[in-house]
Amino acid sequence: MDLSYYHVADDVPENIEEETAVVIDVLRATTTIACALNNGAASVQTFADLDLLKKESSLWPSSERILLGERGGKKLEGFDLGNSPIAVTKDVVEDKRIFMSTTNGTRSFARVRDFKNVYAMSLVNRKAVGEKLLSQKNDQVLILGSGWEGSYSLEDSLAAGALASFLMSSKQNSVQIINDELNAAIALWTCWETDLIGCLRKSTHGQRLQRIGNHDQDFLCCSELDNISTVPEQREKGILFSL
Repeated sequence: MDLSYYHVADDVPENIEEETAVVIDVLRATTTIACALNNGAASVQTFADLDLLKKESSLWPSSERILLGERGGKKLEGFDLGNSPIAVTKDVVEDKRIFMSTTNGTRSFARVRDFKNVYAMSLVNRKAVGEKLLSQKNDQVLILGSGWEGSYSLEDSLAAGALASFLMSSKQNSVQIINDELNAAIALWTCWETDLIGCLRKSTHGQRLQRIGNHDQDFLCCSELDNISTVPEQREKGILFSL
């Protein structure tokens, strides 16, 4: 298996040929997606464009939909939820489609929506996604972070390194690291693997969240390694379902 990692959507080459992509946004989009589907949400549809989200969601009965919107770490006015994994509880999301747009994560999903296989990963479902990749026997896998408004993020690279390390530890498949971005991510994981919440808090986005409010429970949730077995998978373009 050839593994590559790109920090943000704009870093991915136009002519990339990999068929499988893993999207990461630890703080907090892919953690929220994994938790929502784990708690019974019917699906999560991601949008980079808010106007398109509003148009698509208007076609659904209000009783069957949830609007989840975030910009700058804060919930958007007129939306049901912000981008918090602790808010997508079973009683709120069960059997509903979530229409989701966030500052960073949904841009990455838009970049790889035409790939054959697309999965959402964070620290909480690292092992589950890794096992799925191994079972597929993928030849090439692209890992894509989300960053912050087009710039590098510490926490997404941490999770990319966590996934690569898990895959490398498996005897089911040989793993080749293709680019230095992923080599650096593996080194970052080795440095911080015993203090995940410390890494999240030290990151610039973690510090941003701490400045705008009390997000202690979000940090705790986002740092719980291999806590759930849900693998969010794109079965229709831009729409994620639970495996």
